[in-house]
Amino acid sequence: MDEAGIDKSVACGFGWSDAELCREHNDYLLEAAERSGGRLIPFCTIQPSDKGARDDLKRWAARGARGLGELRPMSQGYSLIDSDEADLLSWAGDAYDLVLMFHASEPVGHAYPGKKGLPVEQLGRFISDFPGVSVIGAHWGGGLPFYALMPEMLDAMGRTYVDSAATGLLYSPDVVSRVIDLVGAKHVLFGSDFPLVSQAEALDALRAVSMDGEARALIEGENARELLRLADG
Repeated sequence: MDEAGIDKSVACGFGWSDAELCREHNDYLLEAAERSGGRLIPFCTIQPSDKGARDDLKRWAARGARGLGELRPMSQGYSLIDSDEADLLSWAGDAYDLVLMFHASEPVGHAYPGKKGLPVEQLGRFISDFPGVSVIGAHWGGGLPFYALMPEMLDAMGRTYVDSAATGLLYSPDVVSRVIDLVGAKHVLFGSDFPLVSQAEALDALRAVSMDGEARALIEGENARELLRLADG
């Protein structure tokens, strides 16, 4: 973060299938966030199929979690369509003001390790079913913004964001301007996919893309500040 000139970072958990691994991961992540003096913003992980998930969510929120993610429904063994797990995640987002971050997957294109996380059609269904929940689709939402050309999907994306993590591994740089045209810069968050991609490298790539100053300020921090209710500074 110091090398890249970044003040605060969201640090995400991993979508483990084993609930005990989720708990161990969250304990470590929350302790690291507490030691960081506010520079690390923790997004905890959860296995929503576990019988103790509701109690876990209450505990993580009380310890300062600001979101849940990256969640990987396909890898974790549940669906976001008409499921108890989807209902639980929606409830958690509303009850504890948690942002839900999903590892979304493109239905086409090259294969890579970890591609299977959440089919974009399930992400689209979730945001339509639960419009009051704040959602981030990681890695450009698996292509979700391109469906904003459908009026009903654009309407459903009122509280949905996508991030730019791992852009260079998935898309050409044109994806930034195309997504801004489709859904607006207010729905785009800077992400790196660190440690796979360094924050400095990801930020340099974003700054090489032409956009106006207002859009750049939103993507590089103002959107996250508003979404996560961060104090100035």
